Amino acid sequence: MNTEDTLHTAPAADENVLADTTTDAGGPAAGTPPLYRTPVLLSPREHAHWRLLPGDAGFAAASHAVPLVVGEFAAAARDYPLVFVGAEAAPVAVLGLQAEHNRFVVADQWQQGAYVPAYVRRYPFVFARIADPDGYALAIDADAPMLRTDGEDGLPLFDPDGQPSALTRQALQFCEAFTGDANASRAFSAALVAAGVLVERQADIVHPDGHHTSLLGFQVVDAERFTALPDATVLAWHRQGWLALVHFHLASLARFPDLLKP
Repeated sequence: MNTEDTLHTAPAADENVLADTTTDAGGPAAGTPPLYRTPVLLSPREHAHWRLLPGDAGFAAASHAVPLVVGEFAAAARDYPLVFVGAEAAPVAVLGLQAEHNRFVVADQWQQGAYVPAYVRRYPFVFARIADPDGYALAIDADAPMLRTDGEDGLPLFDPDGQPSALTRQALQFCEAFTGDANASRAFSAALVAAGVLVERQADIVHPDGHHTSLLGFQVVDAERFTALPDATVLAWHRQGWLALVHFHLASLARFPDLLKP
């Protein structure tokens, strides 16, 4: 696609997103961010008539974890266990204890009063890396259930003169802020890995009906290793704001039993 009419921003570091570890034959392409199936670059020439309905949360009902950025640790820790996954220790919020089950989505609505992760609020928009011009362009999931490609239902993505609508401009700003926070998250995760404070854990769950499941493949900060950090590291992390993030993470682990509630 010619990128001259796409919505792009200045160069930035890659966004920290999780890649799906399992994909069925009808699922998204390899490397596609979780929740997204068919991201396409937005173009006023090709998508002039696309519109977006007020979204529900049904698209996230089968996601038992979503990526998180450091700017939302304080808010997210009140509702979800925050853990780290993969070689890069990407932070995620755990939303359920069984695969393909998000206990915070009920009847296609996010549970009232619970914090909604920025990754979910961003959907169906996302940034895509482009080479010409170097930077990011705004994309949208063409298979999003709230998207309409014809008709008059929903809010337009572009004004009649081909300019981005208020909705699209807001999405562009949100994605810019999210990408900046994701870069900060990458730095925090790299520091945890370098300091050797992360350990592999699993959650063994006995459900109310008596059956057992285990949540595998995540890491947490080991309290003893964290306490033993050199003074110079503690001071550096304090100045970076990372000590508070570790404490939010550790406190959030007490939320695991809450995921068993109906």
